Amino acid sequence: MKFSISREALLRPLTLVAGVVERRQTLPVLSNVLIEIEGDQVALTGTDLEVELVGRTVASHVEQEGSATLPARKLMDICKSLPEQAEIQLGVEEGRAVLRSGRSRFTLSTLPVAEFPSIEDGEGSQELSVPRGTLKHLIESTSFAMAQQDVRYYLNGLLLEIQSNLLRAVATDGHRLSMCSRSVEVSVEQPHKLIVPRKGILELARLLDDSDEPVSLTLGSTHIRAHTGDFTFTSKLIDGKFPDYERVVPRNGDKVLLAERAELRQVLSRTAILSNEKYRGVRLYLEPGNLKVMANNPEQEEAEENIAVEYNGPAMEIGFNVGYLVDVLTVLNEDRIQMTLADPNSSALMEEPGGGDALYVVMPMRL
Repeated sequence: MKFSISREALLRPLTLVAGVVERRQTLPVLSNVLIEIEGDQVALTGTDLEVELVGRTVASHVEQEGSATLPARKLMDICKSLPEQAEIQLGVEEGRAVLRSGRSRFTLSTLPVAEFPSIEDGEGSQELSVPRGTLKHLIESTSFAMAQQDVRYYLNGLLLEIQSNLLRAVATDGHRLSMCSRSVEVSVEQPHKLIVPRKGILELARLLDDSDEPVSLTLGSTHIRAHTGDFTFTSKLIDGKFPDYERVVPRNGDKVLLAERAELRQVLSRTAILSNEKYRGVRLYLEPGNLKVMANNPEQEEAEENIAVEYNGPAMEIGFNVGYLVDVLTVLNEDRIQMTLADPNSSALMEEPGGGDALYVVMPMRL
């Protein structure tokens, strides 16, 4: 294998592919990136056995086709540190990779290509194409509520639900739930429910932009695959049953308040400074026209803020984890927020005024 390529042409796919590669690996070859040259096409592959990403780019000159695996992070750091518009020559000589650029020369170790694992092609049962911006919006609106390392492994991911003309994303960690639905032009014989693991969702989001360009999805029984431009992303699915999220959404709230989103977010963020560092609880006192937010901590420190809201129901007090409320106010991009409550022991429903394509449920805290 021996080829030349510009620094920029190599760096973008390499940076994305290296993001999949884990630093601490059980198999040494998993910290490497697989480089394959065919014609003038360069394919870079990174995997952690759960998620695989293939990025493609074009070489400026190919002397010899072939393949090799190189340490992903070191290769990326070298490319980043080279001057812009630099030309890179990369070849394998006597089992080592040699990278030359200008007056620089780096020798990197390689591992056998045969040891590099690939995620097996499962049977793709359904193919469909959706706008990249739509899928990105769904992920960004919901992924913050995914669990991290929960023993209920099916919560450590995002539910993608695909029905005819509807795409929905749902995430929950047991304390809060986020759901976003968008209508898309797809037809499926039966609804699909896929739980994509947390890492797969975060890597997929990095590949998407806000355009209407399509991303083609292949849904298998154990994998999901996405093609966007020069990248092919594959992720294993979590085998489990996602909770019945419809039952979690509160329908009986009769106390509705409207507030300025940015202002409420600032008030909650300031109050949070003096909340208990472990539980992060804040108290909301709701009364006609006003919302009082209070927090205190074991050091007997207290914070109190008042914010004008549109509300004309009975007075009420309810506690929440302030981080959960701030997360919702961060992803919603409307100017105002609507919050629907029933009583101090029932979950709050947060959404755009009048309801938008996303809704959020936050469980209360006993304080």
